[in-house]
Amino acid sequence: MKKLLAIVVAVVFCLGMAAVAEETYTVGVCQLVQHPALDAATQGFQDALTEKLGGAVSFDVQNASGDSNTCSTIVNGFVSDNVNLIMANATPALQAAVAATGDIPILGTSVTDYATALDIADWTGATGINVSGTSDLAPLDQQAAMLHELFPDAKTVGLLYCSAEPNSKYQVDVITGYLTELGYETAEFTFADSNDVASVAQSACDGSDVIYIPTDNTAASCTEAIRNVVEPAGKPVIAGEEGICKGCGVATLSISYYDLGYATGEMAYEVLANGADVATLDVAFAPNVTKEYNAELAGLLGVTVPEDYVAIEG
Repeated sequence: MKKLLAIVVAVVFCLGMAAVAEETYTVGVCQLVQHPALDAATQGFQDALTEKLGGAVSFDVQNASGDSNTCSTIVNGFVSDNVNLIMANATPALQAAVAATGDIPILGTSVTDYATALDIADWTGATGINVSGTSDLAPLDQQAAMLHELFPDAKTVGLLYCSAEPNSKYQVDVITGYLTELGYETAEFTFADSNDVASVAQSACDGSDVIYIPTDNTAASCTEAIRNVVEPAGKPVIAGEEGICKGCGVATLSISYYDLGYATGEMAYEVLANGADVATLDVAFAPNVTKEYNAELAGLLGVTVPEDYVAIEG
């Protein structure tokens, strides 16, 4: 009987250990809108967590189709389902997640400036709340230098972006200083949403020698409409990221959104599996930037690109 009891205890212990080892996690992913940059970030995030946790992690991936109110609906659903972690892809998704919960860990990606997005003063790198993540900000001084390298004789730079995206405004404010130091005059051209992007892009063409578009989600989803204006006008666009450049730009100083999402997935693993406190994790940045160009549009507009630029594929 003692031997039998010992066997039973051992079996129960082993089953308990197996249950611990097989702990599963559910991650809710709210992506603002479908376009190549955000798609790549979501894929990188899922790949990183799947590589580390295998079948122990499942994802509920939902797309808000560019609507901030839909972001709120999605993340409120995640909170009701008591997911283990929320990944918010783009600023409106992050803001909706923060408004929805102060308890569930939140990781953002494709967010340019967390201080602006979350209205945090005295930014130190960690938020101090249930939020961390990765930033898609490429160095704005280097973006301004790229514009100057390609268009040293230009006089005016039009800054084209969506007024509903605070991180776009942040980028424009910062790069304006660098462009002014380089001797350019700048003017802002803002569109409220996709409905007026073409007319505002035309105004930017009429009032600028070169156009700069920051990492702006609305612009990224409207590159065809922008190209239909800037190409006939013969006005080159310097873009804040590869997807916009591929659609309507001639050059960009770009990061890899897949790598950015992957890094966010690695952070998620530390939070889920190792108990890292998301409030103390510093927001991370892309480790590398690359000078890239759109060979087709550069050729059509007669823009000569230096040899150290890499052609965007596809």
